[in-house]
Amino acid sequence: MFSKIPKIAAMHKSSTKKPYALAGAIFSLSLTMGLTTITSYAASLGELFNNNSAAQAKFLPVDEAFQVTASIKAMSNGTRLSIHFDITPGHYVYKDQLTLTFPKGVSAAPFTFSQSPVSIDDPTFGRVPVFTQKNMVATTTLTTNNGKGAKNAPIVIGWQGCAKAGLCYPPEKIKTKVNIATR
Repeated sequence: MFSKIPKIAAMHKSSTKKPYALAGAIFSLSLTMGLTTITSYAASLGELFNNNSAAQAKFLPVDEAFQVTASIKAMSNGTRLSIHFDITPGHYVYKDQLTLTFPKGVSAAPFTFSQSPVSIDDPTFGRVPVFTQKNMVATTTLTTNNGKGAKNAPIVIGWQGCAKAGLCYPPEKIKTKVNIATR
């Protein structure tokens, strides 16, 4: 985009001042061109980070790309915790980024999964297992170390997912409280 070159009126009738007038015109044009370029870069960055229609069409908000819920069920050997992932097509969840944090005295069995992960070359983590299926459930059994059970034990579920189009969402955390059955 080009701007009209501003006219600079001669300040003095002396011919020795003409180089200053020319320098002023060049400076003014350079400043105008520079601002146009900065505006163009700002528009490009705005497309990446602002809520305009192009960015929204390309990348969904994390809670639309992944619907994650947890359910619990008392069992004879503790409490089964199931984490349900509804993964939008074109997205994936890292298997190795699925974590649990719980209070001292609580244990969790290794996760079992309703689907098999696929291995991909991820730009952030290299070759890793991920889940791309629409519905995937990760299940574990929570127990107390003393076998007595626990009421309202705080549990934090950690996970991370990405869009295949090139966006990794920040790690997510879901906080919940679980009653752990006696064994």
